Amino acid sequence: MDFLSILTEYLIVFAIGGALCVIAQILIDKTKLTPARILVAYVTAGVILGAVGVYEPFAEFAGAGATTPLLGFGNTIAKGVREEVDGRGLIGALTGGLTAASAGIAAAMVFGYLAALVFSGKRKK
Repeated sequence: MDFLSILTEYLIVFAIGGALCVIAQILIDKTKLTPARILVAYVTAGVILGAVGVYEPFAEFAGAGATTPLLGFGNTIAKGVREEVDGRGLIGALTGGLTAASAGIAAAMVFGYLAALVFSGKRKK
C-alpha cells in the first residue's frame, strides 16, 4: 500500500469513528438521554445492523472506525451468539456473546483498573 491509500484509510476510520462520537455527544447535549442509555442504544444498534446484514459492509468500509466503538461490540456479541446457537444449540444463546467479546471485556477491565491506579477520581457535587 502506498502512503496516499494508507492516509485515506486512516482519514475514513477517523471520520466514521468521530461521526459516531459526535452523534453520541449531540444526544447527550440536546436530549435528556443519559450516557448509559446512549451506550445501550449503540450496542443495540450494532446488534440490529448486524442482524439485517448492514453492519458487515459498513465495517469493511469504515474499518476500526466502526468495529472499535460500541456498535462493533454489539455486533460482536450478536455474531458470537449466532455462531454458538448454530454449533451448540440453545445454550449458545447464553455463552456465545461472552465468548466472542471476552477479549474486549478483559481489556476494558484491565485498562480501567490501571487507569484507576494512575488517576484519582473526584466526587461529583
